[in-house]
Amino acid sequence: MKRIVIPVLSLFLLGCGNDTLPKPKGYLRLEYPKAVYENAIIPLPFSFEKNKIADPIKSVKSTKNTKGININYPSLKATIYLTYKDVNNNIDSLLRDAQNLTQKHTIKADAISHNSFENSESKVYGMLYEIDGDAASQSQFYVTDSTKHFLSGSLYFYAKPNYDSIYPAAEYLEKDIKRIMETVRWKD
Repeated sequence: MKRIVIPVLSLFLLGCGNDTLPKPKGYLRLEYPKAVYENAIIPLPFSFEKNKIADPIKSVKSTKNTKGININYPSLKATIYLTYKDVNNNIDSLLRDAQNLTQKHTIKADAISHNSFENSESKVYGMLYEIDGDAASQSQFYVTDSTKHFLSGSLYFYAKPNYDSIYPAAEYLEKDIKRIMETVRWKD
């Protein structure tokens, strides 16, 4: 028995001359078209610029004080949902609702960072929340003039949340969200 085991064991030890090395990480390289922006044509009391790769905007819901539109990106399988509300001495509750909506994603989020936004010349003030991890939404934001207008938005993908897979598209669309915030102009 020893005569068989020792030679077989020797073959295993001698056959492993090279050290094994881990493979380097591979990253998926996705290229998106350079963003070209145009004025969004919408029947609401504000205007903004949208990326041309998005479908034409259609109103989706409307009540007395709330109006909604969706910015669909079929090639990225994503939608930015915008909700406009009139401010009627309720700015505190509107801000609280927008912040609470973002906080609901903390269950699945690895991190939530926020960046404030201010354009005093156009009276547009707001906050952008970036959500890292397998949360349902990767970005949430709101802008307001604090007296008449309040606009909130959320980015959602038509896929099960997998942060590693949707990260490139989320990063691309975050630039569009920032452009929306920067170009919002209230119509009075």
